[in-house]
Amino acid sequence: MRKKIGLILRKAMGGDAEVSIPENEKFGHYSTNVAMKLARGKKAAPRQRGEPCPAGRGNSLELAAELAAKIEKSAPAGFFEKVEVAAPGFINLWVSKKILRDELVSIFRQKERYGRSDVGRKKKVIVEYSSVNVAKPMHVGHLRSTVIGDALANVLEFAGYKVIRWNYVGDWGTQFGKLIAAYKRWGRKSEVEKSPIGELLSLYVRFHKKEVENPIFLKEGQEEFMKLEAGDKENRKLWRWFSKESMEEFKKVYGILGVKFDVVLGESFFEPFLKPLVERLYKKKIATESEGALVVNFDKFSAKKGLPPALVQKSDESSLYLTRDIANLEYRIKKYKPSGIIYVVGNEQALHFEQLFAIAGIIRLKNTKLAHVKYGLVLGEKGKKLSTRGGEAIQLEELLRKSVGLAGKIVEQKNPKLKAREKNAIAEAVGVGAVKYNDLKENRMSDIYFDWDKMLDFSGDSAPYIQYTHARLRSILRKAHKASGIQYPSFAKASVGKQVSSLDTDIEMALIRKIAEFPETVRRSAENFFTNNIARYLYELANLANKYYESTPILTDKNVDRRNVRLMLINSVAVVIKNGLGLLGIKAPEKI
Repeated sequence: MRKKIGLILRKAMGGDAEVSIPENEKFGHYSTNVAMKLARGKKAAPRQRGEPCPAGRGNSLELAAELAAKIEKSAPAGFFEKVEVAAPGFINLWVSKKILRDELVSIFRQKERYGRSDVGRKKKVIVEYSSVNVAKPMHVGHLRSTVIGDALANVLEFAGYKVIRWNYVGDWGTQFGKLIAAYKRWGRKSEVEKSPIGELLSLYVRFHKKEVENPIFLKEGQEEFMKLEAGDKENRKLWRWFSKESMEEFKKVYGILGVKFDVVLGESFFEPFLKPLVERLYKKKIATESEGALVVNFDKFSAKKGLPPALVQKSDESSLYLTRDIANLEYRIKKYKPSGIIYVVGNEQALHFEQLFAIAGIIRLKNTKLAHVKYGLVLGEKGKKLSTRGGEAIQLEELLRKSVGLAGKIVEQKNPKLKAREKNAIAEAVGVGAVKYNDLKENRMSDIYFDWDKMLDFSGDSAPYIQYTHARLRSILRKAHKASGIQYPSFAKASVGKQVSSLDTDIEMALIRKIAEFPETVRRSAENFFTNNIARYLYELANLANKYYESTPILTDKNVDRRNVRLMLINSVAVVIKNGLGLLGIKAPEKI
């Protein structure tokens, strides 16, 4: 709807204008401040009604009146119920009931396709997320990258992009030298086979503590990694074993989260590319020697000045994460030719990606747009960052199981008649959904905290509340079918034009307008890589739907046409809620 109004405004004014939704409906269903913006461009001061206009100058209120007249003239007949001007220069727009009813018919006919677009048609995008580390369990620190990345991949696919979901696994680097050193010192094969990730983590944490006490341990870890890079048979065998056991553990957690990837590649894959890459950077004088190491000094490149130098090879000639990322970037661009690559990685890696993107520009990898989607931390109860090295991390599987268990108790209270299998499936959908929504409803730049009561609240801003709303709407539709034989969602097709005219109440019009905002909400999320606007939209839609459910007779309505079209409205709301939750990677159970 907002897009349609935008097109009307463009036709009236010959240019684009921002359209907003006022919080109070007395200021219009939609509003634009374009007159004030144009007035400022013409150096015309905003003015209250009744104030005299300075000689020789226009003002935003008079300009708004002129534009309002043009808008009414440009709009299709009967599109607006009224168009009004308000000080200091707003143009407020009310859409007619007929247009809203027609919009509902269009939404109803599109069903699950509603909200999809072809914005990304013929464009390929790589979304890198999760990026787990071998030989360490997935912990809450991996939650945000995994959940945000998966949701953004869903949104981009919904917007028509060909999305390649990429898990770039941390399976290389000095930390593996430390783990190998720890295993050689204290490890026992039988213990690792019994509990692979738990035992490997224990060894890693033990080595880290020793390293803090005695620097000789750091040197030992570095030496073991150099041997690994050089192809030492024993170290390679241990590394492959650790990697295999880790991936089996990761698959379990991804299964609970419902997350899948198209490509899973480790840093080690790019090892053969590193020496030729470093030699090329050095030969082209992009990288220069500094105290035996090779660095990229950005001050040599006018467009990149101000960035700290980037290390691409250590003095012992071992590789770095940045070097592997450059090789990975070149590989992706050559093989997939994507229009964009999105890295879903925490705030603390901001400098790394500034340097990576700067180097990409220097070596002329500029046909692909690169974006670092940052996010804040997952914090413990005391606001402290959780650390694997300190042995304090909460394992992600443990957290998810706890949420599912708590959800199961609530579902049992709400619907004790459910069969065990059905109850378990609903509990998993609600429990996992609660964890995901708790993350995705927040601005990703902010840190997040866990509050189990709020996360699992069936009456607040939570996934369970939205899921429960969807289940209530589906229950109405099932009851309608059982009582009248109405087949949803095709029950009103034959005479939908006639039936829809019986929708007339303010809340019905508000509900249609809210549904009509879904495509715009998805579009904005695809453009700015945020998900909290979708979560907020779903919460507001659920609130309206519940008010409608509680205030309006539907199944008991004696007017058959009105009852049928109200069911059509209910069905459309349910479809949008399900689609929206699906974009966030959250299931919408048919019953709770």
